[in-house]
Amino acid sequence: MQQLHPVIQKLFNKKGFDQKQIESFLSWDLKTIPNLAALKDMSKASKRIIEAIKLNQKIGVYGDYDVDGTTSCALLYHFFKMLGVEIDIVQPSRFIEGYGLHLSSIEEAVQKEIKVLITVDCGISNNEAADLALKLGLDLIITDHHKDARESMPAAFAVINPNRRDEDEQSEMKTLAGVAVAFALAVQIRTDLMTEGQTIPSLYPLLQFVAIGTICDLAHLSPVNLKLVRHGLKQLKETEYPGLRAFFTADELKAKTIPSEKLAFHIGPLINSKGRLDHPELALQLLIANNSERARECYDHLVNCNQERKFIQNEVFKEAREVVLRERKHLGFQKEHLISIVYQPHWHEGVIGIVASKLVDTFKTPAIIFTDSEHHGVIKASCRSAGSLDIFNLLKQNEHLFIKFGGHKAAAGLSMPKENLQEFIVNMNKLLSTIPAIERTRMEFYDLEIDPIEINPQLMRDLDRLEPFGMGNEKPIFKIKGVKLDSYNIMKEAHVRWNLSKEKTKLKGISFNYVGKYETTAPEDIFSTQNLKNEDLAVYFTLGLNRFNGNESIQLMVDRLEFGF
Repeated sequence: MQQLHPVIQKLFNKKGFDQKQIESFLSWDLKTIPNLAALKDMSKASKRIIEAIKLNQKIGVYGDYDVDGTTSCALLYHFFKMLGVEIDIVQPSRFIEGYGLHLSSIEEAVQKEIKVLITVDCGISNNEAADLALKLGLDLIITDHHKDARESMPAAFAVINPNRRDEDEQSEMKTLAGVAVAFALAVQIRTDLMTEGQTIPSLYPLLQFVAIGTICDLAHLSPVNLKLVRHGLKQLKETEYPGLRAFFTADELKAKTIPSEKLAFHIGPLINSKGRLDHPELALQLLIANNSERARECYDHLVNCNQERKFIQNEVFKEAREVVLRERKHLGFQKEHLISIVYQPHWHEGVIGIVASKLVDTFKTPAIIFTDSEHHGVIKASCRSAGSLDIFNLLKQNEHLFIKFGGHKAAAGLSMPKENLQEFIVNMNKLLSTIPAIERTRMEFYDLEIDPIEINPQLMRDLDRLEPFGMGNEKPIFKIKGVKLDSYNIMKEAHVRWNLSKEKTKLKGISFNYVGKYETTAPEDIFSTQNLKNEDLAVYFTLGLNRFNGNESIQLMVDRLEFGF
């Protein structure tokens, strides 16, 4: 293995990695991932799908409306297209049917004469729908990755879920996103067909969808997910899918690598935007588009939709933030703010998940945002965790108050009678008061203190080797102390460009949406305090590349500047 930049070596040393662990972390070897075929019901599901293909029976795919569900649908669409099989794809509306598999979905599938219905990224908690499918003679194959939390598992023909109750608790596959479970099913079907003597193209290109769904669903980047996503990112640079090509500029495709941030902050929000505001169909149409004209048409529509989503989201966030600030002021200094739980009947259901995440970023505590559902007297919420807190486990202890709930450790959703809200707030605060603050708050921290002279092209290349960044493999945050703020520029009334220096080394940095951020020091105050008091100043940042007119330069993505480090 080639010599690593000293900064990268220090990061691995801090994690306690020996040479073998470093090599394992950086590995791309797909042969070392767990056997995906070992998931329960995999063989049974594959055989039934192959039987349906041979008998010319209609196959349907039913997917969630978020990025994970949409990429799962697209992956299976392209897979069955490789087999020359046409499938029906159905996605529910967040606002009409809501999350999950519904009785009406089963009835609709039967009316369409679908004989095998495959769910992706949903179904594990939809026991009633599974019972109806059984009664009506529809073979239901559930592929999901959410926690198996009902009293019993759905009585489906097959349930493929690394988090089902009887799977190995220690299995690394428990971290798979829904799209990776769908990919595993495709791999099994291909294997079984090839055993019969058929020639099936490689499924390697489908890992592009696995990469997008895994990163954007915030799946934990375990060794198996790191490898799957790395290969998906590698292929995105030369993607032949018109719908995926639409997301990238010519400069981005010329770059050495596609960073995971492109997926998390650009591709994911665009795919999600449609499902947040009305129906996710156009996002799926983009991912399965068979020509660049159709892809561009769908992409432009998503861009417009995302602009609308941002506007609505900002309005809801401003209101929610004000509510939390009032509550914190009311608590005073005597009581700690343990969780942000806020409700307004008019808030747009499609953005409450993002607003919950933004409240966690702002106040460093878990957040639950409620709004009215489509049913009178029923409210629904999106929940987001902070720190290492298992929010799903806390909700589980309150499930007697809910009509339904589901999710995982970091994020969940629920609906409940509005009259239960006050009791729920009291219960959650009581539970959180027994948990150490370090487990339930997002701490301000940094990974490593470095010297400006250590920032060079080799460091950037070696940082790329740590990709993908995301849940469980966060991008390293660096600190440089003793810097001087030479000047700054405010752009579009929100972003700040920083010109910093330490001794003779000049550093350029940028902070997006910095102005007006909660508990941040205004640039002018930093500048004047530094000049008046001559206090020591430290900068906390990640590293990024600024691309302009075909040129690349290293820049600091500044999180915060602090005195008295």
